[in-house]
Amino acid sequence: MKIIWSPLAVEQARDIASYIGMDKPGIAGQWIDAIFDSVARLTDFPNSGRVVPEIKRNNIREIVQENYRVIYKVEETRILVLQVKS
Repeated sequence: MKIIWSPLAVEQARDIASYIGMDKPGIAGQWIDAIFDSVARLTDFPNSGRVVPEIKRNNIREIVQENYRVIYKVEETRILVLQVKS
């Protein structure tokens, strides 16, 4: 499966990393690497994230990484990363 990041998700991840980097510059890079690594694993296991509770649609799922949620949509041939939020 192919992973596609929405412009919003990329912007949100960048903003969160910038915020983390204000106090802990080294941690910000580690955080962004961990987010991208978690999402990359979805190519093999697209349904491994939990269904987003407030949406309750089987194809809208999330990965929780520390205090942040990566919300994504599973489609037939791709995974669309929709948002990264706290």
